[in-house]
Amino acid sequence: MSPLRPDSGGTGTARIWYQSFVDPQEQQPYIRRLQERLAAYAAPSVAFEVHGVSPPDRYLSPLTEFRCAARVIRNAIQAQERGYDAFVIGHFQEPGLVECRCAVDIPVVGLGEATMLQACTLGRTFGLVTINPVFISWHRDQIARMGLARRAAGVRAVDTQVATYTRAFEDEAAYQQVKEAFGREAQPLVEAGAEVIIPAGGLPMLLLAREGGWAVQGAVVLNGMAVITAAAEAALKLFRQTGVAVSRQGMFAKAPPEELPQP
Repeated sequence: MSPLRPDSGGTGTARIWYQSFVDPQEQQPYIRRLQERLAAYAAPSVAFEVHGVSPPDRYLSPLTEFRCAARVIRNAIQAQERGYDAFVIGHFQEPGLVECRCAVDIPVVGLGEATMLQACTLGRTFGLVTINPVFISWHRDQIARMGLARRAAGVRAVDTQVATYTRAFEDEAAYQQVKEAFGREAQPLVEAGAEVIIPAGGLPMLLLAREGGWAVQGAVVLNGMAVITAAAEAALKLFRQTGVAVSRQGMFAKAPPEELPQP
């Protein structure tokens, strides 16, 4: 059994490392808004601290995802060493999720996994609208790995880049363009049977979080920022109460120390 944290009795502030895949300087407005949104959703006894990656995930390539994953695994180890209570991979594709869980004893929560599992409690089926067509195949594989293929109505994409969301956070006309594009891609998913629509990415999740109770033809658009906040807090609470962050049988078996990457 993993050791409980010293403050497991419920006193003190829990610190959760939130790992974004954007550059903290290049996308500073996004980082600031993300920090504010997480703080607004978090319990009074929980503090989320947002960390970025430099260079960021800017090329929308599997190779870029692989490079960032290597950094994220090192960051998860560093977070545990620095006394953080949990680690969040705030990137929907969540590369490195399995490896992080194999490397550390604190809870590791992934944005894609958490939101898709929550969607399954809100409706029988869900659909993803991702930020760029390049990620459609990635998300289909992600859904299959989680065993949720029978619950997924499909994956569609808007044709956007990181810069699209940077503008949309600052400019209302740009925001409306993104929202309308998202809604157009969500409609075929609803027609295919989706009861829940997930913005598949931290950027659109944060951008669209301002739309309280938004639905597309009756299908709820999931607020992933609220979900990941609650999921991380729940994982931490269960860890403190039970001492279990993850099963070590099978996929998440603990890696030997000599296999861990160096900071």
